[in-house]
Amino acid sequence: MEDFSFYPRYQKHIAKRILAIDFGTKVIGTAMYCPGMDPFPYIAEKIIYKSHTESIKTIKSIVENEGIDILVLGVPYYLDGKESDNTRRIKEFGEQLMTACPDQEFFEQDETLTTKAAEDRMKSSPQFNFKVDVTKIDCVAATIILEDFIKS
Repeated sequence: MEDFSFYPRYQKHIAKRILAIDFGTKVIGTAMYCPGMDPFPYIAEKIIYKSHTESIKTIKSIVENEGIDILVLGVPYYLDGKESDNTRRIKEFGEQLMTACPDQEFFEQDETLTTKAAEDRMKSSPQFNFKVDVTKIDCVAATIILEDFIKS
């Protein structure tokens, strides 16, 4: 695994619990990491999307149960950097999430192509038997969002 300790965001967020979110209208993947405590970001809970309200309620429960300090929401953009309808929908979700979790720091992280990167990671990993596991792909994408956040 990669050593994240020399990245400025790693240093800035030592001992803070971070929850990354890969928002989807069917499944929301999550990943967690605590720089200085955990060796690397890891897969967390998969949330079946029912509505913004229900999803935020579940995320808020995770925040409270896990003592989350920082929320990182993956936001997709077109390759040219422009926003899509999905980008705007996820940003709206993010605004509602910030309102529901006012004590946590909130960041948006570009998640362009993270699902493709998650597929590639699964295909090259014995952890997933070198196959794409569709039941975990959203959470693997969330770990990539979290890694990208620490590196940015």
